[in-house]
Amino acid sequence: MTRDVYSGKRDRRADPLESLWLEGLPEAAVPAFESALATVCRSVALFLDEATDTWRVEGVRPQGAREDELEAALALAAMVTGVAPVLQSAPVEAEGWLARTVEAFGEQAIGDVLIRPTHLPPRRVYGRTLLVLDAGIAFGSGEHASTRGCLLAFSAVAKRRRPRRLLDLGTGSGILAMAAAKRLKRPVLATDIEPWSVRVAEQNAQMNGVGRLVRAALADGWTARRVRAGRPYDLVFANILARPLCAMAKHLAAGLAPGGTAILAGLLGTQARMVLAAHRRRGMVLERALPVGPWTTLVLRRSFSRANARRAQTGRGAQRHSA
Repeated sequence: MTRDVYSGKRDRRADPLESLWLEGLPEAAVPAFESALATVCRSVALFLDEATDTWRVEGVRPQGAREDELEAALALAAMVTGVAPVLQSAPVEAEGWLARTVEAFGEQAIGDVLIRPTHLPPRRVYGRTLLVLDAGIAFGSGEHASTRGCLLAFSAVAKRRRPRRLLDLGTGSGILAMAAAKRLKRPVLATDIEPWSVRVAEQNAQMNGVGRLVRAALADGWTARRVRAGRPYDLVFANILARPLCAMAKHLAAGLAPGGTAILAGLLGTQARMVLAAHRRRGMVLERALPVGPWTTLVLRRSFSRANARRAQTGRGAQRHSA
């Protein structure tokens, strides 16, 4: 089975590609090696060997691209996990990878969102926000635990509130921005540091009928002029990584409207306390923590008053829930 393939639509360029893979990984080591391959690969997939209960992490990159970065990332993953798998590689035909992806990518319901790949026939959907995604070499499928956590959190938030100003930091395929735009009928600024992700998000938004609402832009976090100009935001998605989330805590708190919500993901359960502490120091209150496998999604809210901020810093007034 496949657990995840992600990051954008099909890449139709004729660059020679190679497949990289690591086999026999215990589940606890998967996130570190997934992140390592993601530093150089256009797409990463996880396959479970049910007979051995171990994982295969596989990626596709242009042949030989950024070899030094890959070696450093793999060395760091090995040091963190205590696991040292052998990296294997082979030339790959893009269509062969695509065939495997299509076979693994089925329709999935996540909270109030239904994700349907383009290779499945259309059918009428009631009571859910429908997103159609292309099963291409690089795309956001929603299968990754971080994305699932964000969609589950958003489904709960959207039932209680109707935020007006929306931001999706690190949009990837645009899946979170599209879900918000479709459900709330509001414009969403969707940013990413990768130009191909911006293109992919634009294409996916057009395919899903929200091209006028999802405004994809190349931007590096909160420092970008366009991101700063849209403040304050009522809802922010940030599906990134734990340490960048901690580094941006000050900017996030300043960029949220009073009472605004932030949905943070890309962090392991073991990193949740660190990320939460960084944001509590900035007056953010924990509303919910959603564990999905080894990953955790945090739903935070900016306090309305200094009194609330002081309570947040001491841990009072925040509740933890499991999903």
